[in-house]
Amino acid sequence: MRRLALLLAIAAAIAVFFSLDLDRYLTLAYARDSVAQFQQLRESEPLTLVLGYFVVYVTVTALSLPGAAIMTLAGGALFGLGQGTLIVSFASSIGALLAFLVARYLLRATVQDRFGDRLRAINDGVRRDGALYLFTLRLVPVFPFFIINLLMALTPIRAGTYYLVSQVGMLPATVVYVNAGTQLGQLDSASGILSPGLIASFALLGVFPLLARKLSEALKRRRVYRRWQKPKRFDRNLVVIGAGAAGLVSAYIAATVRSRVTLVEAGAMGGDCLNTGCVPSKALLASARLAARLRDAERYGIRPAAAPTVDFPAVVRRVQSVIRAIEPHDSVERYEGLGVEVARGYARIEDPWTVAIRDAEGGEQRLTTRAIVIAAGAAPVVPPLPGLDAVECLTSETLWDAMAGRDAPPARIVVLGGGPIGCELAQAFARLGSAVTVIEMLPRLLGREDTEAAEAIARALTEDGITLQTGHRALRCEPGADGASDALITECDGVEHRHDFDTLLCAIGRRPRLEGYGLEALGIDTRGPLVANDYLETLYPNILAAGDAAGPYQFTHVASHQAWYAAVNALFGQFKRFAVDYRVIPRVTYTDPEVASVGLTEAEAAERGIAVTVTRYGLDDLDRAIAEGHARGFVKILTAPGKDRILGATLVGDHAGELLAEIVLAMKHKLGLNKLLGTIHAYPTWAEANKFAAGQWKKAHAPERVLALLERYHRWRRG
Repeated sequence: MRRLALLLAIAAAIAVFFSLDLDRYLTLAYARDSVAQFQQLRESEPLTLVLGYFVVYVTVTALSLPGAAIMTLAGGALFGLGQGTLIVSFASSIGALLAFLVARYLLRATVQDRFGDRLRAINDGVRRDGALYLFTLRLVPVFPFFIINLLMALTPIRAGTYYLVSQVGMLPATVVYVNAGTQLGQLDSASGILSPGLIASFALLGVFPLLARKLSEALKRRRVYRRWQKPKRFDRNLVVIGAGAAGLVSAYIAATVRSRVTLVEAGAMGGDCLNTGCVPSKALLASARLAARLRDAERYGIRPAAAPTVDFPAVVRRVQSVIRAIEPHDSVERYEGLGVEVARGYARIEDPWTVAIRDAEGGEQRLTTRAIVIAAGAAPVVPPLPGLDAVECLTSETLWDAMAGRDAPPARIVVLGGGPIGCELAQAFARLGSAVTVIEMLPRLLGREDTEAAEAIARALTEDGITLQTGHRALRCEPGADGASDALITECDGVEHRHDFDTLLCAIGRRPRLEGYGLEALGIDTRGPLVANDYLETLYPNILAAGDAAGPYQFTHVASHQAWYAAVNALFGQFKRFAVDYRVIPRVTYTDPEVASVGLTEAEAAERGIAVTVTRYGLDDLDRAIAEGHARGFVKILTAPGKDRILGATLVGDHAGELLAEIVLAMKHKLGLNKLLGTIHAYPTWAEANKFAAGQWKKAHAPERVLALLERYHRWRRG
């Protein structure tokens, strides 16, 4: 109501201004004809004239009324160049600030609520360089200042910054206009002040801040590199450290554009994803899922001759065979065939252009390179719990070798961590015969996911016999003595709890691998993900980071996505740099049922103050899901209020990860739910769930008034 009242007051003031024909006082003719009269007033009552002129100027500018240019000319005629410039400079800046504050009060919240997701990149740019952008615009009077007041009010720029930059940025144009006003009698029109030559001068003046920024960046680079001696010639165009997803893609792109690239890897090609992460875990999940299906066979009318048994060594052998089947895709031979030199060894960066590579035999080669991409990946985090060293504690990295020598899965497993890795492995081992307990410090599993999705997975894990202990903080491990079991001691609501286990599986997160690469000597912070800018450049612009080493998302597909930007910016950044696009990042947890998400969740939208409309379609209504006996889960889509534009989606159910791809495509290319609804989906398929969800949205947004008219029309047609 306060906003509405202010808006009505402003509208009324503007209406009165024009209805009383007050705009005639803000014309060049009136200014010329009245100069003598106002000069007499200046001689008799100078303070009254200054204050009156100041108030009128501020009012005209604050209300964005036409006539500020005439007022500026009049200021030159009345007060001369020096005093006129001083008065006009402060009056125009204060008026601009008032217009800015009013526009911010009236419009910013509404615009950010409706378009906040689209404006995120602009908001981030203004927070970082808003003062520079504003200064550039203020120096070029070709841009209408009232539009600048309005648009900048919608951004996060601070009001104080806005005022100070405006005060300085508008000064050159103010001086020009005030100076022209000292010759007011010789002016035929205000537009005559800005000759083509003067406009060109202002344009060049506007470019100056951008040039200054480039100069500042060049000086910053000079300071960063000044203690290092740059080679005159280089052995390589690019050296990539790490042959995981990010490193392989970076090297592949570099070879594709015919640069000379060396890929350095001390361990297994393919990194964690192939050898200890995505591939083995999904192979294990497939065996576990089949075991669960066989136990449930009678529900499908199938009576097995005997209860299914798990041949655990065979399961482990299958996991290893899957890795071997995919290994050629990431092999040394393949990449050397693509034109990549693969160096087997440990890399150490000696200076921004030199990488020393030490092989297993102790030999070493030193390569000079134009650019370096650090794609060293991440390692599981193991908490410093007392007693942990005295028990069998495995991680997602050490699990596979440990399981290879077993005849059966561990009888009792405690999984520390209820995130995606913990939930996936807990369900897999439970279905293969282990008694599993999941310990999670947060109040629920899958803390990043939609609350309803997390609850669905908690129910599924419980149905598989898994004990869930949320809200439990791990305190210590107690090794078993005299045949007693090892145990993890946790605390919940001030009470200690004991959880016995044969194997403890730690899945609380992953930390970038940054030690041993010489980064500390270069002054690069290694305490977390490498600090990199939007172009993935570290402290040294020719040293870039990609994948888990860079963050902020630890997904294989994001690592591959970043690798394109890292490689292109490393090789061609002197001509054009590309900022990484994180707008549409999908993620999938491969439990049964799967959880697939992209964009906002309801909780994230609420935290960020973004208004959304939630549309939900239950898979218990989907024909294909019913036919296959897995009619559980849902499709939940978040859209902008009153719009079909997708802001986020969460899917729970069989094949949720596959169904998500269509929504990711729609978000990436700004296709709304109407487009999904108008797309033919084969029947019966799981993908129809997306179409039906779009239909739910359409039904909720049906034009009821139009439909009522159509009903009357058809009634009339029936007679």
